[in-house]
Amino acid sequence: MRVLEWVGEGQRRLEQTVDALPLTAVAEPSALPGWTRGHLLTHLARNADALVNLLTWARTGIRTPMYASPEQRGADIEAGAGRPLAEQRTDVRESAARFRKAAEALTDDAWSATVVSGQGREIPASQVPWLRAREVWIHLVDLDVGVGMETLPPDLAWALVQDVAGWMSARIGEGVGAQLTADGFGTVALGTPSSGVTVSGPPYALATWLTGRDGSEELHVTGELPVIPRWL
Repeated sequence: MRVLEWVGEGQRRLEQTVDALPLTAVAEPSALPGWTRGHLLTHLARNADALVNLLTWARTGIRTPMYASPEQRGADIEAGAGRPLAEQRTDVRESAARFRKAAEALTDDAWSATVVSGQGREIPASQVPWLRAREVWIHLVDLDVGVGMETLPPDLAWALVQDVAGWMSARIGEGVGAQLTADGFGTVALGTPSSGVTVSGPPYALATWLTGRDGSEELHVTGELPVIPRWL
């Protein structure tokens, strides 16, 4: 499963990046408003555990939601954000190992089982690794330590473009849209492509723009760049 390779690649890069941080970095701001790097690292660890819950649900058939509640999710992140960097590093590694072990335990039938995402959508368990891959790579960038979206594997970046464009197409304004094109990967519709607007560039630049991390300066736009909703 290529997506599990993306998870592993992203985790290795994340661990290398976190290992290189100075001790003071954990309390410094991340690229996400209101969150320190400690918040972000704790979130990544708790996300791994939350997705283990979904894989456990798929394996056992016993309903196991990602989080007890949105409030509990937020409280867990706040509680862990101020921990020393050494503790954060260990948590990031051990939670990822739990995710990997849970994924390895699933049979083909279990991968097709239905679970419920954090947004309340029913999805097959086979989509859970994509949720993790997306989380690891994007938040690696959000640590704001010099790793940019261009670091994403091109095929993962294109998968992210397709994913986000599909999500946005149901939420973008009526009559608004564009054809999104990346050389060597193809074209995907965003909203109403009959508007005549085209947006092209490398997959990572399209993904950067769609996920609200700017990137528009690297895009070639025919017409007016559409105003898009905030993603997740």
